[in-house]
Amino acid sequence: MKLYTVPLSNFGNKSVIVAYEKGLKLEVVPPPGDTKSPEYLAINPLGKIPALQVNGMVISESEVINEYLEDKFPSPPLLPKEPEARACVRGFTRHHDLYLDPPMRALFFQMDPKTRNAEVVKQSLAELDKQLDYLESRIGSPWAAGQSFTLADCALAPSIWYVGKIAPAFGAGDPFLKRPKLKAWFERVQQRPSVKRALEEQGQALAAMMSGGQ
Repeated sequence: MKLYTVPLSNFGNKSVIVAYEKGLKLEVVPPPGDTKSPEYLAINPLGKIPALQVNGMVISESEVINEYLEDKFPSPPLLPKEPEARACVRGFTRHHDLYLDPPMRALFFQMDPKTRNAEVVKQSLAELDKQLDYLESRIGSPWAAGQSFTLADCALAPSIWYVGKIAPAFGAGDPFLKRPKLKAWFERVQQRPSVKRALEEQGQALAAMMSGGQ
C-alpha cells in the first residue's frame, strides 16, 4: 500500500495515525511533482491528498481511506460495533472535515503579515471559536467519542495541534484556556504512540516550512 501525502497535511495525517495505530506496512510518499502535476493527476484526478494506492485501485478522501483501512484491517478496532456509537464517531469526523478544518485552514494561509487579509482573519477566528466551543460541548473522556480510541481521535488530533499553534499567532490566546475538556483530551491523545509519532513529523514539517525549508 502506498499513501500519497505530505507531513504538513492534517488530512493526510489522519490516515497516517490510523496506519500507525494498526501497525500497517504503509509506504508514505509525496505526490510526484506536486498535487497538480500530470504525474499525480494520472494517479488521482482530483489532485488532492491523501490518496491510497492499493490492489490496483486508488482511494481518495481521508475518511474514505480510514474506513477502508478499518474494514480491511479490523484489529485493533477504531470503530465501535454499536450503530449509535459508530454514528457518534462519524459525527466527530464529519464535524472535523466540514466545520473545524475550514476556518483553521483559512488562518493557516493568512500567516504572512505582508499578505494578510484582516477581514478573513476576523471571520475565521470567530468561526474557529464557535467550532471549538462545539467540540468542548461534545468531546468525551478519555477519548473523543468515549471509552475507546477511534477514528474520531485520529481525525481531530492533527488539526487541534495546528489550532494550538495558529490561534495564538493571531492574538487569539490559548484556545484551551476556557475549554478544559478539550484540553484534557488533547493532552491525553498526544501521548498515544501513533499520534505522538505523526505529530512529531507534522511539527518537523511545519518548522521546516517556517524556516524556509522544504
